[in-house]
Amino acid sequence: MKYLLDYAEGERVITFCLVKSREVGVASNQTEYLNLEVGDRSGTMTAKLWDVTEEMKAMIQVKSVIKIDAQVQQYRGKKQLVIHRIRLAAPADEVSVESLAPVSSQQPEAMWEKLKAYAAQIKSPVLSRVVEELLDDPEVSGRLRSFPAGVRMHHHYVHGLLEHIVSLLAAAERLLPLYPQVDRDVLYATCILHDIGKLYELSDAIAPDYTTPGQLIGHLVMGVELVTEACRRCGISPDHSEILHLKHCILSHHGDVENGWGSAVSGKTPTAVIFHYLDQIDSKMNALSQTLAEMGEDEEWGQAPALRRKIWRGF
Repeated sequence: MKYLLDYAEGERVITFCLVKSREVGVASNQTEYLNLEVGDRSGTMTAKLWDVTEEMKAMIQVKSVIKIDAQVQQYRGKKQLVIHRIRLAAPADEVSVESLAPVSSQQPEAMWEKLKAYAAQIKSPVLSRVVEELLDDPEVSGRLRSFPAGVRMHHHYVHGLLEHIVSLLAAAERLLPLYPQVDRDVLYATCILHDIGKLYELSDAIAPDYTTPGQLIGHLVMGVELVTEACRRCGISPDHSEILHLKHCILSHHGDVENGWGSAVSGKTPTAVIFHYLDQIDSKMNALSQTLAEMGEDEEWGQAPALRRKIWRGF
């Protein structure tokens, strides 16, 4: 089966896809058109729908699943769809959710088992109990198995957050022997819980957007709130030294406050500092991998949004 990014310039595309963004424009002849970003599991593509009616504008909304009959064109060096016919998907079409959004290349159940195995290695009774309490919550675990790690920057695909967590745990395991001053239990707990607030900062796994609490509070603070609530359910003091250390690592994991990347406090322990750099490495390398994967085989340079610069493929 071919997906959006598999089609070449000039090819006709008849497929189902998801509307990721939508904007009404006015052409030079004063007719309205829609600028769309549509996507499926292969990625996203911009699309134009000319001469739209009021009915079309009302029908086509963000997160709508649509069937399109379109043609691929080149526009400013990138592929773009010109839609000739469009309709909403119907139940009888039986469009699978997995076909509508990019999905991790790794199996979610296998990743979940790895996460649980690392969690079982936490020796601290306090940290182990809190991690277990959150992972055993059906809503938390259900979201954690499916949510992306972000909307656009890194691991922005179904099961992406789970992949990110497992990758961080594997990296932490390898680096710990080099840095005995790092608290192993706190580091493992931070790997698992650092982005848990994203489960409520983002709206859903397939076409995520930022929720109102996510925009007003942010996932670092939301994550600390979830840890505090778990402590109370378990009868653990939220001010226990190991819990304070865990919450500090969560609140500082975006780096020094003066960088302006969203941390509530700058890292003040070896564990907090090393975790910030682990998170940076994994997120940046994933973003670079995504950029390289999206480049054409003959493209030497590609734009990496996460680094805000072009990167060289290397030959």
